[in-house]
Amino acid sequence: MAKRTVEVDVDEHGAFNGAELKQQGVVSYDQPLLSTATARSAITYIDGDAGILRYRGYPIEQIAERLHFLQVAYLLAHGELAPEDERQSFRRAVYDAEVDVERIDAHVNSFPVDSHPMAILISGYAALGASHPEAKHVKDAEMRKRLFPLVLAETLELGARAIARHAGVEPGRQTGDSYARRFLEVCGDAIDRARGEEAVEVFGRALDVLFVLHADHELNAGTNAMRAIGSAETDMYSSLAGAAAALYGPLHGGANEAVLRMLDSIGSLDNVAGYIERVKTHEVLLYGFGHRVYKNYDPRATVIKKVVDEVLETAGANPLLDIAQELERIALEDDYFVSRKLYPNVDFYSGIAYRAIGFDPATFTVLFAVARTVGWLCHYDELMSGEFKITRPAQVYVGKGERPVPKRA
Repeated sequence: MAKRTVEVDVDEHGAFNGAELKQQGVVSYDQPLLSTATARSAITYIDGDAGILRYRGYPIEQIAERLHFLQVAYLLAHGELAPEDERQSFRRAVYDAEVDVERIDAHVNSFPVDSHPMAILISGYAALGASHPEAKHVKDAEMRKRLFPLVLAETLELGARAIARHAGVEPGRQTGDSYARRFLEVCGDAIDRARGEEAVEVFGRALDVLFVLHADHELNAGTNAMRAIGSAETDMYSSLAGAAAALYGPLHGGANEAVLRMLDSIGSLDNVAGYIERVKTHEVLLYGFGHRVYKNYDPRATVIKKVVDEVLETAGANPLLDIAQELERIALEDDYFVSRKLYPNVDFYSGIAYRAIGFDPATFTVLFAVARTVGWLCHYDELMSGEFKITRPAQVYVGKGERPVPKRA
């Protein structure tokens, strides 16, 4: 293999212009893009080694403790926290948005009961785009700003109704003083209401924190898809459909669903220790531990652990959740996992919390998508606000060289 030395200029962020490599006849091969930046963004900062996550400079721990989901949505979209009058105005813009509920209902009900709600959500975004031809004017900043609260309102109805359809129950009507609580009400009896209004109130507060923690996470697969699709000057609704499709995968948003499948396969507390040993011999996978970015404790997991404890106290005993707590206890004490920094991540705890609230595991990714829609829209707006070209990665060709087609093929 021939060796060459190529010199490029590196900026203050440790980045260089990859086009300079191509001009010198070389490209970098980085299939998962772990070492390739495709955006300059001011939205979210992550330091995986130090376990740091910040929205617009604010630590996630403080945000989750002090801000509600719509406050976070405003912060991510505008770059600053909203003054009180702006905060109330934004809430009203979401809650009073003119959502075509009949159109959403018709779309949702066209799917058989028990359909996977992510299929409904993905197609629903594309269908909603047909109602908003103005979204085709992708460079119109005022249009994007105007549609932002409307898309959040539509997402609430679409996501919650998809969950209700999967459960085979009638959706409810929006009530409550938070986005998360309103979402729970539209889900109807797809959540656990047996313990009364006070329990649902606890569930609503917990879901609000979960939405905050999932609102954005830099250039993950879904957000990268949102930007890549948007770079073709595709409208925001079609781009959302693509981003949600990326999230649907079990290696991305489906990870918390996989956690519950794992707990179900373990079956009982007596089998936890044996499962741990099988993980060590690579016979089975341990879902919900470790993270692609965080090489330390996931800062979101620290926050969500407190939420899970409160939800479990309210929801009461559940054999699957008992298994989860025992799995967590052993993994945090076992040197095999500690030495490899395989700490419980946000998917592990969110799956437990969602299940305790009463959500079916198939709905977990929808809950993730509803929150992440905020981040997707903010990255889309950031892209459209600057200069960009259509995303078109280079490839390393490894196929056959030129050869003639046989005359008698």
